Amino acid sequence: MKILVSSKSFGKEDSRAIKMLIDAGFEPVINPYNKALTQHEFSRMIQGAVGLIAGTEKIDRNLLKEANNLKVISRFGVGTDNIDLEAAKNKVIIVCNTPEAPTMAVAELTLSLILNLNRRISEVDRNLHSGIWKPVMGTLLNGKTIGIIGLGRIGRELVKLVEPFKLKLIAYDLFPDNDFISKYNIKMSSIENLLVESDIITLHLPLTSETRHFIGKKEFSLMKRDSIIINTARGELIDENELINALENKSIGGAAIDVFGVEPYDGKLKEYNNVILTPHIGSYTKETRLKMEQETVDNLINALSMEGIK
Repeated sequence: MKILVSSKSFGKEDSRAIKMLIDAGFEPVINPYNKALTQHEFSRMIQGAVGLIAGTEKIDRNLLKEANNLKVISRFGVGTDNIDLEAAKNKVIIVCNTPEAPTMAVAELTLSLILNLNRRISEVDRNLHSGIWKPVMGTLLNGKTIGIIGLGRIGRELVKLVEPFKLKLIAYDLFPDNDFISKYNIKMSSIENLLVESDIITLHLPLTSETRHFIGKKEFSLMKRDSIIINTARGELIDENELINALENKSIGGAAIDVFGVEPYDGKLKEYNNVILTPHIGSYTKETRLKMEQETVDNLINALSMEGIK
């Protein structure tokens, strides 16, 4: 039976997850374009598929209408905001994801971006590659105040990683883990107080109608003039136009962005020396990708088995 693998990167570095599908008796059909499928390509390729392994590509109501055989969408990643969950539910399509696998990789990337911005590593690297020997003054991470917006799996892992830096920890979360908060001496706060007090702000929220543009004009106005903001969660959590205004007005110290509303990204943020941009690499480590791919296939096979498809 046919399984469509629409994610352009799935199985490219390691074929073991694809082999798992074949060994289970399925016929994987791989995205051949090395890019996100267009809606026309998607609707054509999904015909006859009982399962879909999906990345961040949009899976809307119209596409699901055409997927008459589809029983399971196994999301290769954490977020499901790219999937019309109501339409999937109406068609009795099971939706799975891999919430655990990327946790350490995204937390490590977040920490590396913080250190990079504080010490201005990317900036001086670009200078030196251009033949300019110009040391620039950075700041220590040690002793600073970090505001973590979203204290879920990744937010909690980041707390553990930064423990040696003796930071003051502030967090915002609607459903806090009180035992964890007590163990790591985290101050729970309103968004407003977190933004006012923090030297470093890092986002770890899901994208919903409530969190879209969670950081906008008002929020940037509350931040310290030398504070930095990190987004390794979802691009739409930040109003990009307001981020650009804050950078232009020098009302914040810098930003590091791994996720964008439109990817590949080709916007104005590329013009700023105090902005680090990475191409959605949060989970992009060999160990994490293999774990995610295998978990994605396991989820798919188990869900299809529940539907009597083996």
